[in-house]
Amino acid sequence: MSHPKKILSNKDNLQVIYEDNHIIIVNKRAGDIVQGDKTGDKPLSDVVKDYIKYKYNKPGNVYLGVVHRLDRPTTGIVLFSKTSKALPRLNALFAEKKASKTYWAIVKNAPKKPEDTLINWLKKNPKNNKSTAYPKEIKDSKKAILHYKIITSLDNYFLLEIELETGRHHQIRSQLSNIGSPIKGDLKYGFDRSNKDASISLHARRLQFVHPVSKEIIDVTASLPDDAIWNACQP
Repeated sequence: MSHPKKILSNKDNLQVIYEDNHIIIVNKRAGDIVQGDKTGDKPLSDVVKDYIKYKYNKPGNVYLGVVHRLDRPTTGIVLFSKTSKALPRLNALFAEKKASKTYWAIVKNAPKKPEDTLINWLKKNPKNNKSTAYPKEIKDSKKAILHYKIITSLDNYFLLEIELETGRHHQIRSQLSNIGSPIKGDLKYGFDRSNKDASISLHARRLQFVHPVSKEIIDVTASLPDDAIWNACQP
């Protein structure tokens, strides 16, 4: 059974989609980093800790485990663990591909096929933080598999729904660019201009998994960013 989509907010404009004693799921905004990096910007993980500390009036440090990440310009679902009991179980669930992740992406150039499975080997270049998709395995590459389908045709863009089989660095961005359909706003992977807010039009839309403690089915959907083109994609 799906859980109700309960939205909460606080001074950091944190949008909480689901929360219980063991997990918290939030809708990440474009520009937020999930964990701290060399920029020194406040990460989403710290914002969530502040939220928990404030909401429950917790003294001392707040425990929070990062289960997975989204690229900084990407929006949508991010799952965190609130307990040390749940974290290794959630990590195992993702490692064993028992969590179903659905993404939405807006592209200007429609793929040649309305739906398809893309299989590539991705190699990451740490110097420019970019992954290149190859048709065959090369040294230090990792196999990447995704399934896409066109679900909406707009005046100048197409909305794709993407299911990931693997979770590689910049996988969706690289594989879509490789077939000539870079994501709107994604200059790094070949789109011709940036979005005004420096986002890319890639959204982690839905997440489904079995709760690591209660064993209930968790099925959550993240609302879309508020801009004209995303609004045109509303079901």
